[in-house]
Amino acid sequence: MSVRKDKIMALAGENFANKTNKELQSLFAKVIENGMHGLGFSPYLENQEPGEIITEDQIRRRMEIIKPYTKWIRSFSCTDGNEHIPRIAHEYGIKTLVGAWLGKDEEINEQEIKNIIEIAKAGHADIVAVGNEVMYRGDLAEEELINYIKRVKEALPNIQVGYVDAYYEFEKRPKITEVCDVILANCYPFWEGCHIDYSLVYMKDMYHRAKRAGQGKKVIISEAGWPSKGQVFHGAQPSVENAVSYFINTQLWSKEEDIDIFYFSSFDEPWKIGGEGDVGAYWGLWDKNEKLKY
Repeated sequence: MSVRKDKIMALAGENFANKTNKELQSLFAKVIENGMHGLGFSPYLENQEPGEIITEDQIRRRMEIIKPYTKWIRSFSCTDGNEHIPRIAHEYGIKTLVGAWLGKDEEINEQEIKNIIEIAKAGHADIVAVGNEVMYRGDLAEEELINYIKRVKEALPNIQVGYVDAYYEFEKRPKITEVCDVILANCYPFWEGCHIDYSLVYMKDMYHRAKRAGQGKKVIISEAGWPSKGQVFHGAQPSVENAVSYFINTQLWSKEEDIDIFYFSSFDEPWKIGGEGDVGAYWGLWDKNEKLKY
């Protein structure tokens, strides 16, 4: 490890409250230049939302932007143009955690499952995620989700197949945990009202709880992030300073303990301002105009 990396790693766990904005920006630049394991890939442009068709051109433009900074991307759907994301990522030398979005519409679910199997058989999925927070939303019964996971596993015997949900769902639902090859845990101290000063310790606890639930299976943090703007959520304050601090701590911990983390998210997503309140639109490292925010 280089001297510069040693110095950066020594800062893991710091709350950065005593640093100026300029110092934080400088440290952010050093950390992001060192690269990260993974990013949640946000394909939607301003005035777009899920259900609208995304183009290969917009996927390529954003893939070009993030390519220098990440080894992996995570996609969230296999329909409406999202099915092109894994192939294009591989063209750029980026590995893929490919997600099938499952909800209450059985017809859409079937298309998602069909497409994710085709994508993986074509060689463009390094890990497959069957569903995202389906149990958290209550969109399917547990057995329905398990049946979808089993279908994909049977079709793809040589690829790791998992399911994405909040870390605690893997404690509550051992049948789902058992059927997964890999545990894909979303860890958000922000959404549990955690103050930024304790967010790293809190996230470590989330990770270890998922790890205990997995009983030896690999745990990947499939989402972790902090918003740069919006309303306070209990003890959690959105701000540029807190978002930068959280990103830095997350990346240093990822490297220090060799934990695979998909940071959420790559780009701000204006369409999310309704479902999650005003904070929903401000989780990106890049803004809606594709400019690196920090």
